[in-house]
Amino acid sequence: MENIKTLYSVKKLGLILLLIGPAFALFTTFVVMPVFQGAYYSLFDWKGIGPLNDFVGVKNFVRLFGHEPFRTAIVNNLKVVLFSLLFQLPTAFFFALLIGRQKFPGAIVFRSFYFFPYVLTEIIAGVIWRFIYNPQFGFLTQLSGLIGPEKTEIAMLGNPETAFNAIFVVIFWKYIGFHMILYIAGLQGVPKDLEDAAVIDGASPLEVIWHVIIPSIRNTIMISVFLSVIGSFNVFDIVWAMGQGGPDHSTETLVTYLYNFGYKRFAFGYGSAVAIVIFFLCLVFNVLYQKYIVGDSRS
Repeated sequence: MENIKTLYSVKKLGLILLLIGPAFALFTTFVVMPVFQGAYYSLFDWKGIGPLNDFVGVKNFVRLFGHEPFRTAIVNNLKVVLFSLLFQLPTAFFFALLIGRQKFPGAIVFRSFYFFPYVLTEIIAGVIWRFIYNPQFGFLTQLSGLIGPEKTEIAMLGNPETAFNAIFVVIFWKYIGFHMILYIAGLQGVPKDLEDAAVIDGASPLEVIWHVIIPSIRNTIMISVFLSVIGSFNVFDIVWAMGQGGPDHSTETLVTYLYNFGYKRFAFGYGSAVAIVIFFLCLVFNVLYQKYIVGDSRS
């Protein structure tokens, strides 16, 4: 009997290794090893060619945090995080309530209308909005000629004070449909009887939303928040298409900074240090999120 149990355990272990082995090998090769390799490169002043001879230790990181454009990039990424959590996600939830819960003619058209920007690639979206923001023939300039005494060239992307706010609008427009569809999917699982019971008990529409709907789609909201924050730390394509981090580095994000001051200048050691900082920020958020948000929801 013991031999049979041992044989069964060995077969079970072999099956587990067979199933997870390929995935584990791919994850180790393309995720774990590059992280450690990047951490190693960040300790050298390496141009991407030749051996790693010029060891500088943590000087790349010291130089990094002492560089004004890098600090601007961190602030900009944090702005995107706050903007997404405070404005984009609540607006997406509001649209989901209007479109996903109410049955009216044309609801599918509205869903498609709001989701369409997400289908576009980030580069195409950025190029489209560069034309909209063009100070000579863009929409804002043309609008100023309609509502004012004369046409005024409005250079949103050319002004360091307004450039990143203009990019906020594009990020809002681009991703709101994705989160709206997530919330609509979550709302399909909320029992209508639960809402009706709350209304019978005297709950107002806002109380139904706060005490019934939101707790019922808590998991969907957590997924939406997680994707939004992680995505905010990796914003690149839209910013690059609309100004490559300019003017005067006012729209730099962590990834555009990595490209501008790392790869474009062949400073791969310095660029690896930037990549490690991005990885560390995402890792810290993920750990805290899993512990305090996901962990609390399971308790």
